[in-house]
Amino acid sequence: MTDLKRTPLFDLHVKLGGKMVPFAGWEMPVQYPVGVMKEHLHTRALAGLFDVSHMAQLRLKAADRVTALESLMPVNVAELKPGRQRYGLLTAANGGILDDLMFANMGDWHYVVVNAARADHDIPHISAATEVEVLDRALLALQGPAAEAALATLNGEVRDMKFMDARTMPLIDGPCIVTRSGYTGEDGFEISVPKEEAVALAEALLEQDGVEPIGLGARDSLRLEAGLCLYGNDIDTETTPVEADLIWAMQKRRRENGGFPGADVIQGQLSDGPTRKRVGLRPEGRAPVRQGVTLHAEIEGPQIGVVTSGGFGPSVGGPVAMGYLPTELSTPGTTVFAALRGKFIPLAVAETPFVQQTYKR
Repeated sequence: MTDLKRTPLFDLHVKLGGKMVPFAGWEMPVQYPVGVMKEHLHTRALAGLFDVSHMAQLRLKAADRVTALESLMPVNVAELKPGRQRYGLLTAANGGILDDLMFANMGDWHYVVVNAARADHDIPHISAATEVEVLDRALLALQGPAAEAALATLNGEVRDMKFMDARTMPLIDGPCIVTRSGYTGEDGFEISVPKEEAVALAEALLEQDGVEPIGLGARDSLRLEAGLCLYGNDIDTETTPVEADLIWAMQKRRRENGGFPGADVIQGQLSDGPTRKRVGLRPEGRAPVRQGVTLHAEIEGPQIGVVTSGGFGPSVGGPVAMGYLPTELSTPGTTVFAALRGKFIPLAVAETPFVQQTYKR
């Protein structure tokens, strides 16, 4: 793993017993000694601290940044108020999704966070539309019902923040960018911190009651239970936002007026409906049904879809999955079958999220 990049928290992960694995070109902790199951349940019950410094953080300051972003995404950037954050999608000419991201209006600039695996694509893609500064900072996520109390010991201002608020504030020393957001379905925060202060911030948070380090394994099971897409699994360049059931991420003005890559395809699907749709799935029994497993309308029947994410849901107490099915079979309660190790396992189409979201609105 000598060619992999390391975050500023690498030595702390090793000290805490993190099992380091390659991920998107980085050496990252997949779990700690207590294991993925306990890490997952601890985050749902108290608070988990995640290192997400592998994600790329960008600053957009040019005068044309709003129109530039709207030329790349079917998202309303112009009406996002200062101090607020929004989920965004970069689309391609075919309507497919190039990446999903988070962006915040910081007043005189915009803060953008893109996926690590897509950073080498996204940075030049956005740079072709407007000037981009890549920030050399660490990024931590503090998630769970005890997150607010833990972070408030460093700055009580966080208690006033609501879901998708974004502010700049001191925590250890230098200014941190704090957003009330995350990717677990729980209340929590993402914290951009100067890299030289990252270890001190992480250690200060881990000293708080109820905060434990959490790895990529539990991060994945938490986002799956929350019904949240993982780029490369549930969304990609051959999947449109309409097929991915992400219509909510495209505000009315942008849906109607277009002006983004793939607008003709996406608007056509909004009008006529897509032929396939991302759905939640609840397999029968205890065996997880994982990515790549084929879906069938009947036993021994032809393939009609595929599982894109799947595993055991510790909070649900059973297996959960997401995948794509023909629209006519996407109604909750519909039974389909997964071809799993020579057997056909029944699955029920289910509403997502699989757990109740606890965002502070």
